[in-house]
Amino acid sequence: MNDTFAVKKHREWNGKVEVVPKSPVSTLEELSVAYTPGVAEACLAIKEDINESYNLTARNNLVAIITDGTAILGLGNIGPEAGMPVMEGKAALFKAYAGVNAFPICIRTTDTEEIIKTIKYLEPTFGGINLEDIAAPRCFEIETRLKQELDIPVFHDDQHGTAIVVGAALINALKIVKKDIKDIKVCINGPGAAGTAIGKYLLKMGVKDVVWVDEHGIVDRYRTYTNKNLEELSKISNADNLTGKLKDAIKDRDLFVGVSVGNVLSKELVKTMAHDAIVFALANPVPEISYQDAKEAGARIVGTGSSKNPNQINNVLVFPGVFRGALEVRASDINTEMMIAASYGIAATVSEEELNEEYILPYAFNKKAHENVVKYVKEAAIKTKVNRL
Repeated sequence: MNDTFAVKKHREWNGKVEVVPKSPVSTLEELSVAYTPGVAEACLAIKEDINESYNLTARNNLVAIITDGTAILGLGNIGPEAGMPVMEGKAALFKAYAGVNAFPICIRTTDTEEIIKTIKYLEPTFGGINLEDIAAPRCFEIETRLKQELDIPVFHDDQHGTAIVVGAALINALKIVKKDIKDIKVCINGPGAAGTAIGKYLLKMGVKDVVWVDEHGIVDRYRTYTNKNLEELSKISNADNLTGKLKDAIKDRDLFVGVSVGNVLSKELVKTMAHDAIVFALANPVPEISYQDAKEAGARIVGTGSSKNPNQINNVLVFPGVFRGALEVRASDINTEMMIAASYGIAATVSEEELNEEYILPYAFNKKAHENVVKYVKEAAIKTKVNRL
């Protein structure tokens, strides 16, 4: 099998991240300060006050990117080794966009308790934990437990990174269609990790009416669930007690968010949505409906996960700045207020003059966007008193 261009580049790079020493060690004097005997003094200082680990080591700017390889991009359960290129890529983005040192850690277990235990053992090394590509529903318990049991920020990017950028896109889309977030009706197709988090997040942002749809139809109060997550969603959604399939859920909805599979949303269904409808079709690599088809069907604002179309909804805008902000104030948590602040920080990057139907979000490489996320997140951390600096 011939290598594709991407594989050739990965073979050439032989890894996208590396460790580069900051301390000089080219003379006896330099060596004695960076390592023995001078290093012992730093060790004893930390022993005396554990908080000095943030001042005397790299911990203050070091994040672990952790996966079990069970939900890698759109590829599914391909294992920890096969997930490593993605984790390395995220580490490169952390550094490039926010100056955060991040290191990929791929774990060979899918046992919830083992994953939690392993990450807890790693806590002394890192200033934050970025959970990545862990399959639902285990990812929910893992994140919840770690947020309770660790004293450093824990953030599941597939859930909250995606939710934050969707929130930012919605803030600016609503400016264009002139609708209030409290009045819109939302349909979310795919109540997995991302879909669940997006819906709950939009409710916290002020949305009042969310309906989730899975492969069996509308998540309603009449179905019997073996999945605790779906049972919970059935209790907090679907205000009108709708039943049926996607066609029944999407009728008269102002916003469709797809985090499911490609080509499940037809032009005919988009035509049944509310006037000036917003469609965020985020399945990768094939969206629920193409950008062109959604626009032709009458959607006013359309976003996808692809850089080939206008309005790419990409969580690269989120995680570097969220961690940079949390680390700079040594936050103990990344809470809801910090997340919502991040959405507004991203949205604010697009000026009123720039904002239009084909430009509701800044590009992932927009430096100002990442700076805004850092600024807004820090302010929210301080306001909610989770900062320790």
